[in-house]
Amino acid sequence: MIKQTVLSGLIVEKATIFTLEELSHACGKPTEWILKLVEEGVIEPVKNDQKHWQFSGHCLRRVLIVQRLESDLGVNLAGAALALELLEEVETLRNKIALLEH
Repeated sequence: MIKQTVLSGLIVEKATIFTLEELSHACGKPTEWILKLVEEGVIEPVKNDQKHWQFSGHCLRRVLIVQRLESDLGVNLAGAALALELLEEVETLRNKIALLEH
């Protein structure tokens, strides 16, 4: 018998919009955890009406990175926020270097 593995995923563009509940569901964390990320400045709603917050696809990417930093490395939320900023800065610098090399 052949064992088959099925991979599933979600392709999210920056233009994709999530509600608070959808973002919570997408990362498998409670909405309270998402609210802590907003308070810490890790993510920012694109629509800042707290009753109807909406988040971009970029926010989902940031949330998933913070989640991995917490679960895999045991980094607290403040540390994860700092690490995320540094990771994004490194990515920006690498992109600039790549442009200069071509």
